[in-house]
Order: sequence, then C-alpha cells, then structure tokens
Amino acid sequence: MPKPGKEPTFEKAKDFKGAIKRLFHELNTYKTLIIIAFTLAILGSILSILAPNRLSSLTDEISAGLVINQDNLQVLTKKTSENLSKEKLEEIMSKILSPDLSEKNIKNIMSNENISNEDKVKFQTILTKLKANDETALEELKNMPNTILESIFKDTTYEGVKVTTKDKIDIIKIDKNNINLSENLINIFFKEITIDGIKISPNDQYKFIKTLNTLDKNANQNEIYKKLDTMPKSIKKAINPIMDMNKIKSITLLLVCMYLASALFTYIQSICMTDVANKFAYNLRNRISIKINNLPLKYFDKHQIGDILSRITNDVDMIAMSMNQSLASLVSSVTLFLGSILMMFITNWILAITAILSSLIGFIGMAFILKNSQKYFMQRQTELGNLNGHIEEIYSGLNVVKVYNGKEEANKKFDEYNEKVCQSNKKSQFLSGLMQPLMAFIGNFGYVAVCIVGAILTMNGQISFGVIVAFMTYVRLFTNPLSQIAQATTSLQSTAAASERVFEFIDEEEMSSQKNIKKHLDKVKVKGNIDFENVIFKYDGNENPTIKNFEAHVKPGQKVAIVGPTGAGKTTMVNLLMKFYDITSGDIKIDGVSTKDLTRENIHDLFTMVLQDTWLFEGTIKENIIYNRKNIKDEQIKEVCKEVGLDHFIKTLSKGYNTVLSDNENVSAGQRQLLTIARGMIKETPFLILDEATSNVDTRTEELVQTAMDKLTEGKTSFIIAHRLSTIKNADLILVMKDGNIVEQGNHKTLMKQNGFYANLYNSQFEK
Repeated sequence: MPKPGKEPTFEKAKDFKGAIKRLFHELNTYKTLIIIAFTLAILGSILSILAPNRLSSLTDEISAGLVINQDNLQVLTKKTSENLSKEKLEEIMSKILSPDLSEKNIKNIMSNENISNEDKVKFQTILTKLKANDETALEELKNMPNTILESIFKDTTYEGVKVTTKDKIDIIKIDKNNINLSENLINIFFKEITIDGIKISPNDQYKFIKTLNTLDKNANQNEIYKKLDTMPKSIKKAINPIMDMNKIKSITLLLVCMYLASALFTYIQSICMTDVANKFAYNLRNRISIKINNLPLKYFDKHQIGDILSRITNDVDMIAMSMNQSLASLVSSVTLFLGSILMMFITNWILAITAILSSLIGFIGMAFILKNSQKYFMQRQTELGNLNGHIEEIYSGLNVVKVYNGKEEANKKFDEYNEKVCQSNKKSQFLSGLMQPLMAFIGNFGYVAVCIVGAILTMNGQISFGVIVAFMTYVRLFTNPLSQIAQATTSLQSTAAASERVFEFIDEEEMSSQKNIKKHLDKVKVKGNIDFENVIFKYDGNENPTIKNFEAHVKPGQKVAIVGPTGAGKTTMVNLLMKFYDITSGDIKIDGVSTKDLTRENIHDLFTMVLQDTWLFEGTIKENIIYNRKNIKDEQIKEVCKEVGLDHFIKTLSKGYNTVLSDNENVSAGQRQLLTIARGMIKETPFLILDEATSNVDTRTEELVQTAMDKLTEGKTSFIIAHRLSTIKNADLILVMKDGNIVEQGNHKTLMKQNGFYANLYNSQFEK
C-alpha cells in the first residue's frame, strides 16, 4: 500500500496496437458471428440515417394537408387577375364601348344646358383624343359627368350579352381595389375555368378576386383563413387543404418498417456479440485453467496468487464486457457519425455546416473536460483502494493498535487518506457532473442553430419545413455517436491492458512436454525404493544451487525424516521428488525407474501428501475426505475417521458426515489437520509425504495428529519434514540437511550419539 503523499501510478497497455491485434487474432474462431454482428450494426445505423429523409417527406405531406393549396391558389389568382389586367380591359373596352361620336350627338351634348361650359370644353379636348385614338382619352373620360357619358354610350350587345350604358360607364370607372361589376360584365370579363377537375364559374371568380382585394397587406394568417371561409364552394374546394392519405400511409409504413428493421438488426447483433463475448470468455477461462495445471511451480513462486486470480476474473470480464458493449457500439457509432454527415450535406449543405459547427463548439469543451477529468477518476479509485486497505489493516490488527496506543497515528493516516479521497472525489464528480448538461447544451444549441438558419432558408423558399425536422434528427445522430466513440475508445484502452495481461499469462512457458514418456509405474505393484543420485538443483535467477550433490537411498516401508534449519532445502527436496521442479542434474529413481521417464500424473498417483496448510473446500465433511476419489463407501470413511480420532467430533455435528464445512463452522486447526490426514488415508498409495503436518497445532492435538500419522505411515515409504524433532524420534532414517547437502544421516539414537549438528538442533529445542 503506497504511503500518504506518494503519487500513484497507473498501468496502461504496453503495446496497444499489438494487444488489439492479438485480441482480434484470438477472435478469429468467431469471425462469422462478429462479421454478422458488425454488418447488422452497420445496416441498422444506415437505416437510422436514411429515416430522417423519409420523416422529412412525411412532414411535408402532413404540412401540405394543414395549409391551403398554394399551387391551386396561385393558379386561380393568376387566371382571375389576368381577366382584369390592363391589356384585357383595353381589349374589351375597345370592343364593347362603341361611343356615339356622330355630329348630331355631339351637337346635342354641346347644346345641353345641364352640362357646364367647363365640362364641355374638357369634352371637346377628349373628343379630339378619341378621334385620334389617344390611349389617355378613356382615362380622362372617368372624370366626365354621367350626362355626357350617358349621351355617348348606348346599350349594345357583345357576344350575345347585353351591355347597358351603365355597364359601359362602370367599365370606364372600374377600380381594381374595389371592383363592382354587373352580372353582364362578369360574364364578359370572366370565363369558366377548371382547376384539378373543379369547375369555377365567372361569378365565383369575381367573388374570389373581389375578396382578395379587400384583404389588408399586413393581415395575419387567421384573418386570411377567415376571408377564405367566405369564398364560394368551388373556390374553397380548389384551394382547401387536402391530405394525400395514401402517400402519407405509404411513407409512414416505410418509416415503421425502417425503424423496426433497425431495432431488429440491433437486437440480433447484440445477441451475436453477447454470444461471442460469453463463448470467448468461457474459452479464455478454460485455457487459463488448463494453463495453470501446465505451469511450472517456479511461476507461482514469482507471481502473487491475487494477480493470477485477477487475470482470470477481472481481466477476462473486462474483455468480455468490452466485446459485448464497445465493439459493435464503436462500429455503429462510426457509421452513424460518418453517415449523418454525408446525409446532411446531401440534404442541405448550409444546414449541414450549421449543425456541425454548432455541435463542435460543445465537443471541444467536452474533450477538454474528458482530458482533465480522467486522471481524477483514476486517482479516486487508487486513493479509495488505499483508504480501504488502511481500514482493513487497522481493524485486522485493532488489538495491537490499542495495546501500543497507536490510535492517534492510525487516525492521522486515516484523515490523510480520507482527505485525498474527498479531494479526488470532488474534482472527478464536479467534472463528470458537467458532462450531462454539456451534452444537453450541445444538442439544444444545435437544434436552435438549425431552426434559425432553417427558418431563414424556408422563408426564402430554399427548403421545406420537413428539411428542418430531418436536421433536428441529424443533429442528434451526429452528436450522440461522438460521445459513444469516446467511451468505446476508453473502454478499448482498458481492454487492451486486460487482454495483454491475459495473453501474457497464456503465453507463459509451460512445463516440459510428456508426450514421449511411455513408462508407467502401477501403484499396486510398486515396492517402495527411492534413490537420490547426486541431485543438484538451482532456482532460476540464483547463482548458487539450493541442493548440492544430494545422495540418499530409501528402502521400502522406511519412515524417513528430513530435518534442518529454515532454508536448508527440505521442501525443495520434496518438490523435486514430486517433479514439481525439474532437477538441474543428477537423478531420482523410484524402483529403479528415473522420474524423468515418468509422467507427473503417474508420480502424483504414487504419493499422498499432507501439508502444513490444511486446505478444506466448502462442501460436506464426507466430500472433503474422499476428494477426487471414486467408489469410496461410507464404511471406509467412518473407519478412517475412527482411526485418526475424528469420528466422535463428527458425530457431535448437526448433520454428521453431511455437515457442510464453511468459514463459519467452528472447526479447530487440529481438527482440520486430522481431516486432511483422513483424506490421505483414503488415498491408498505406496508413498507418503508429511510436510510440517503438526506445525499449526498445540501439544495435545499434536499427540492426536502424531497417532493418526503413525497409522497413516504403516506399510508406506514415508517422508516427514518437521521442525519439532520430538515428532520424528521413531523415524527409521533421519536425513539432516544444511545448505542443500546431507550433513548427517541415521536414526535418532545414532545421531544423538554422534553429538553433531542434529544433536545440537535437537537439544536447542529443549533448552530452558
């Protein structure tokens, strides 16, 4: 645990590209499923990208059904307006006015006392222009009194329609802003027209144009619609909103199919990647499990068990989780990101630039926050681990802390760790708290920018309202993938580090191959001779050998004790015998057969080992005793337990031999040791190894264990490693080791008489 004030270091992948390349190489077995998943992810993203354009068309169709028919309105306005154009008025007036300019009629006008001299003078001027076909003459006639106009315009007919004097005066004085035409003139000026199969009579056209002329230029939409409601039925039928329901249904159906297909593709690819992740993790754990059994013992000497367990659990889970969540997400996010950009530019480049620039402003800020917040998240986890480690350390040794009055020092360190956790937590939470509002701001800012620019483009007629709706979706499709890509990239960094650790373990050098080993010893037929012939062994990295020229000859049924100070090589010697290590030189023979010519499994079947570490797993007492043995009867188990003195204890338990052992069970160290001895007695082998089997028990329990071991060693060639020399006084042969060599050998009495190293070692245990 790092000390307070020490800067924590963080492990990253040593070779990111290499680790990812190796990971994908390992995934080659599942490439079909991965290709299917990636393809479906891309297809799902493409459908999501294409959908907004269909949504745009749907919006335009619905919008068209909510407003008046602009096309028909324009056609109707154009046609009706043309009927009252200046050219049309002049053409009709030239045909129907037919002014009476005879000398007789002019004399009557000039002699008419009801007409003022001033008007007569003006009439004379206009008369000259009329005769000269001056275009301004008709315009000036508007100002003449009706008495003059009634004199020169008489009732006539035009195309079968009677045109009265009043009609002719109305034509001359017509005002486009306030049109008043008789029925006769309406039929002359307007002809029946057809729009979208709807016939519109001259009278309806007249009412339409007259209503339009009454509209204020600044009238709002409601006022316009109110005026349109007063129109004749034929006009309203032609310009009223009409929804193309068939087209709307087809677009809606297409959209539903696209979204359903996209969801289905995403669901299937999720299943595929989940299947790949689980199978790959299953395969990795199997390979690691097999690898553990094939690794030499020296590997475990150099690596912590916790680190190995972390590779099996945490690192494999990290790889599986990343494959399940990040890989397909990364593919779909990249597709969405690139596809949305492409579709935005295809739809409208101005809005595309608007959306991208408005979003990038926010993402620059987000990138800055991510860059500066990552270290605080990592620091928080590290400092939290330090704090938890300190708490566990103090509470596990609370009695010592109290005895030595270390409360103040412990509290001081706790405050230091706690303060660091608090500070890193504040910074990380503050910066992470900015992410959600920032993402919301990016999205909302993009929406606002698109709406403003889109409104301007819509007013100018460059785009429809549906395009704005489509871009609202594109903004979301553009912004979301960026954050997902950032998360997936971060996840891949962790995955690379995890896969590097897992594959590093899988690639570790294994024990030598046993394929060519053909010899086999049957444990039933083995006599029990073991010969150590000039055995030399040196650990990797050590300059000097641990075992030097070890020579020993063990006869069948002998009880051999190996004693010596710590580091003399006792346990190493046993490990060489069990072929946990390969000897550097020399040889070990069992019944004349070299262990080099026997498989490790064959050697392990010949030996029973009882270690000082009493390993019991969570299971019943019976299951612990018959561990990995088959066809063991309950009578055999009870007989063995009686021999080692366990039967009475087991009967006191609630379920007897079926009692499940766990950490909460009240089983003493001595009872645990007796259970492991019972397990050894069940395994009938010609050889027995007892490695410090009584080191963790009290003197009284030691007597029980010793009695059990004596029964266990009957008829077997036994090797006993013990520091308590009193337990091996009855050994047939005692090998005294020092610095890797046998310095003395013989039985207890012989060695005591020699008064050498063994005698000194034995006597030192009983000095007062």
